[in-house]
Amino acid sequence: MKKGYLSGYFSGIAAKKLSAVEADPEKSNQHELNGVSEIKKILGTEKISIEAKFVYLDDELGEPLVDQGTLRWYDSREKNLDRSAEYRLYYPSNSVTEKLKAGDLFVFAQKTDGTAMFITVSNGSTLENQIIWLFGLDSEKLDIKYQTKIVEESDKKLDFASRFILEELDVETFDLIDDDDPHGVIEKFGTNFPKTFEFSQFAREVAGKVSAIEAPDETLITWIEKEEELFRRLEKHIATEKIKNGFDDVDSFVEVAKSILNRRKSRVGYCLEHHLSQIFSDNQITFSNGKITENKAKPDFLFPSVEHYHTVTFPPQRLTMLGAKTSCKDRWRQVLSEAERIPFKHLITLQPGISTNQTGEMKAHNLQLILPQSIHETYSLEQQKHIINLKDFIDLVKSKQ
Repeated sequence: MKKGYLSGYFSGIAAKKLSAVEADPEKSNQHELNGVSEIKKILGTEKISIEAKFVYLDDELGEPLVDQGTLRWYDSREKNLDRSAEYRLYYPSNSVTEKLKAGDLFVFAQKTDGTAMFITVSNGSTLENQIIWLFGLDSEKLDIKYQTKIVEESDKKLDFASRFILEELDVETFDLIDDDDPHGVIEKFGTNFPKTFEFSQFAREVAGKVSAIEAPDETLITWIEKEEELFRRLEKHIATEKIKNGFDDVDSFVEVAKSILNRRKSRVGYCLEHHLSQIFSDNQITFSNGKITENKAKPDFLFPSVEHYHTVTFPPQRLTMLGAKTSCKDRWRQVLSEAERIPFKHLITLQPGISTNQTGEMKAHNLQLILPQSIHETYSLEQQKHIINLKDFIDLVKSKQ
């Protein structure tokens, strides 16, 4: 396995937009994908069965819909020796394939362990943008024919954005963490998770030389990636100890598994706020974090302070509000009502490739989207015209203070 690269997970990719006859059970009950001759580059010409993970992605779903099944690759004209081969990919009926719709993006992903992923993504969604960017697909030609890639030939080093998307696909990107503890996180915390603030501080201490003043965008991503690495290492250690001790029953096991997933989700949001707070402090920017404005609303950040916000004589044009969300989905609308005195609001996120419909809505609602610079490339050139980076935002706030 090539650690840290896309080819460490996938050996081949084939993608296209589904036609009605491939996706709609009322038009066809064959459960077969047509025009798949390009997949021969990945699977060859032998008749085979492949164990696959089926994943359906839609912005409206909180989590990916996941199922298991077997794909069959075969020549439908195998017995007609006087006719040229016509290969088909047969898929079973399950909770994922029942969701298929014409126009959805389909990706067949051959994994390095010999299994496959059958990925479908709702048309026009943020998740579709993300998958297209991750696998380097040409969005303009997906409805014409298959695009096939041997991953080794167009390999991609995994960065924050690509890891983010792979996690959306239910692909574990920290599965290569070994038992080494170069930063002493296990020695420091043992078998107990520390408070999120304490853990973020530790991550910054061991992250290496970065500058929140000269390069705030790179610094934020470095700190977040280091904290995620340290957290997964500590999590693995603590979970291993729990497994060694055993469980009284299935319910106890399920409870531990749930707590692990819930801790992962909740920690990421705190992590973003903690590191942003440090970056603002390093830049000598005054702010309030999580303080009440109106109607019990608590914006993530107010500049220069909540006291200034509640001083009616303080000019509203010198106030700034920042929401911080690791991923937006539809939750960005919450930010719009969190500070009535500030009509033009700001939101920073780590989410790659938000759909053009969503970013268009944000702009229409006077919400400025902020992304660390390295994530900008996951957006279209037109979208990038209306996105700023963290350094731009810091300069803006400084100009008001």
